[in-house]
Amino acid sequence: MAKKFTTPYEVAYYDGDITRKMTIPSMLAVVIKTSEEQSDALDRGSDFVASFGLGWVITNYEIHITRLPKVGEKLAVTTQAIAYNKYFCYRNFWIHDEAGNECVLIKSTFVLMDTVNRKMSSVLPEIIEPYESEKIKKIYRSEKIEKVENGTFSPYRVRYFDIDGNQHVNNAIYFNWLLDVLGYDFLSTNEPTYINVKFDKEVEYGQVVESHYETLDTDEGKTTRHEIRIDGQTYCEANMKWKESK
Repeated sequence: MAKKFTTPYEVAYYDGDITRKMTIPSMLAVVIKTSEEQSDALDRGSDFVASFGLGWVITNYEIHITRLPKVGEKLAVTTQAIAYNKYFCYRNFWIHDEAGNECVLIKSTFVLMDTVNRKMSSVLPEIIEPYESEKIKKIYRSEKIEKVENGTFSPYRVRYFDIDGNQHVNNAIYFNWLLDVLGYDFLSTNEPTYINVKFDKEVEYGQVVESHYETLDTDEGKTTRHEIRIDGQTYCEANMKWKESK
């Protein structure tokens, strides 16, 4: 069975929004740091991966939220590299509160990217073996993402500090674009319960993205559809489900 790795984390004031609940970008930064700490502990950190001319890239998140952690809460953040096939690696993250209750489950898909030609590489045994993940043949597929049909958009210019060590926009930045367009009134009175996001293409410094969205009312509550586009091409797409904040 794949190895689990857990670290403690206390939600800082800068991790929260005006409702003092943890933001999605902050949450993702924390869980990714946990996976990096596991990799370092297994001597498979970024320097080791870079020695093969490769870097890790996230292609999909499926986030199930029971409740958003609050500022000041002490959490246990757990990660496990569940499985892998020739090209895709599947890693789960769990966030539990002090009582052991699961607040968030995040299912993620990673690929290895050649840092020179910017193309996907096959998974190398030298990199993946210490995690003791299950080797599988099938490809996991998340729930289908519905397209934006009758939406509106806001433009955002990619800034220097949006770029990470892989020379493209950090995944957490996408959530700033995806969520900001929903506006103060919506975000301050609603919180997400489910997010399915797929990163299709790399966004680079200086580009101007359009964050398209539409809001739908369903029997289960509000749903939003999102697309990040550049010159008519989709670079990122997401569906989100929401409930009223308490």
